[in-house]
Amino acid sequence: MSWHLSLNVGHLITGFTALFFVLAGYAVLASAFVPSTGIFLLDVLAQDTHYKYFALFLIPTSAYFVIANWVGWQYYQNS
Repeated sequence: MSWHLSLNVGHLITGFTALFFVLAGYAVLASAFVPSTGIFLLDVLAQDTHYKYFALFLIPTSAYFVIANWVGWQYYQNS
């Protein structure tokens, strides 16, 4: 019985979701309490006071829009 790992789209989505969660959590919660890291992206997120929230909420808002649009289209097609 041979076990080998294959990377598929589900693994990529899960990995990018976890990475986004970690970066967003740092940007919103932890960046106010830790000193500068020296990593350009993390320092830019820590110093920004407005657009870090925009970037964080853009993904769930877009997902809600897509789902609501799809549901509306289904109601339209089936009426």
